[in-house]
Amino acid sequence: MKKTKLRLIGVAASISMGALALVACGGPEAATDGKVDGTGKTLNVLVGANAQHGEKYKDWQGHIAEEFKKSTGADLKFETFASASDELSKIQTSVVAGQGPDVYAVGTTFVPTAYSTGAFVKFDDKQWDQIGGRDRFLPATLGISGPDEKNEVGVPFLSRPYVLAYNTELFKKAGLDQPAKTWDGLLEQAKKLTNGSTYGFATGYADNYAPWKFVWTMANQAGNPLVDGDKARLQDPAVQKAYETYFGWLTKDKVVNPAAAGWNDSQAVADFAAGNSAIMLMTTANAKPTFDSGAVKGKYAFTTMPTVPPGQSTAPSGGNPVTSIISGDDLVIAQYSQQQDLAAAYVKLLTSEDEQLYYHKTFGDLPTNAAAAKKVADGDAALAPMIESAKQAKTTPFTGAWGDIQLALTNIVAQARPALANGGVATTALEAALAQAQKDAQASLDRALANK
Repeated sequence: MKKTKLRLIGVAASISMGALALVACGGPEAATDGKVDGTGKTLNVLVGANAQHGEKYKDWQGHIAEEFKKSTGADLKFETFASASDELSKIQTSVVAGQGPDVYAVGTTFVPTAYSTGAFVKFDDKQWDQIGGRDRFLPATLGISGPDEKNEVGVPFLSRPYVLAYNTELFKKAGLDQPAKTWDGLLEQAKKLTNGSTYGFATGYADNYAPWKFVWTMANQAGNPLVDGDKARLQDPAVQKAYETYFGWLTKDKVVNPAAAGWNDSQAVADFAAGNSAIMLMTTANAKPTFDSGAVKGKYAFTTMPTVPPGQSTAPSGGNPVTSIISGDDLVIAQYSQQQDLAAAYVKLLTSEDEQLYYHKTFGDLPTNAAAAKKVADGDAALAPMIESAKQAKTTPFTGAWGDIQLALTNIVAQARPALANGGVATTALEAALAQAQKDAQASLDRALANK
């Protein structure tokens, strides 16, 4: 076995010193007749914790472990991460050590960071065939699997295009037909829908994943992609306007429950499901089981989010009318894994038509498997807005620096939460936070470009 070789990669998060890429030693385990015999072996898998459906998620893990045991003879061991920073830290730690999980289920926005380390398996035709073929997946879900079709590390597992949900009963009482297609128009509706203990918007300002997506969406709609070639563009009027709008819903416009300063999105989903808010912002299909078991069952609908940025009545020239990031989870296989055939068998199982339908039925997330996705779309007209949102979705910048930039955007909200709970964020404080985020983002982008 050749000695494992390490090289420093400039994909450091704001909390870390950098990531190391591995040229792994050893090859995949042998397979016989296309089947993998994993008897006596254990496959280690890193997945995100599911706060919204905790008990159901444990049950699903038991189910998939049982199915995996039946097909390979091997056991599964799950490790979880609880936040985006935790996710990135665990990736970096394992990459540096050259040991850890065999398979990672990562958010789509972290695929560029994973790719940039050089520590995950690139899928060629043989490897795609091992998991059932590249053509088993919806083309749109492959949009962030790699920088191009010849350099893909991410296998689409789940699709979560963002939409909003609205309480049709509350809309009717307020004399409203459907949500507006501009952010300013939606805010005016939210003001009309806010009454007593009922609020216009539901969203979680303490969520680990959602807040930065509002800023990314609004900035892109205004014409700022946040990364423009070799330049970060966080210290920008469109970005500042996005934060002011997002913060203002809570502190100035008062269309969000004040308690939301400390909510995660699971709490916001529960608030909407209870009928206490009229519009659930930046939500996905995995909220549907909660809605359908709550007071809003039969009284809500989904639609795409506004595509016109704050302060505008029509889409500006140069703007990008995005509805969502390409969102979901991808599966990546570690190069250091000595069980790559077994890992491929796991990926093949999770992305099979039957298991994709099982997961959708349990959690609501949309399949990436094309056959399963067609069955879901044909069987539930309520999901049509999500399918439409997926068509208008845009990938986040494919750079190893994106993990840092995403965390920098999130940290601005995290640092502002005390002020959000006490009246508002001062303009000078926001400007200072954006200046620091710009500095950190540009430094990370420079490192990533230097190490390409």
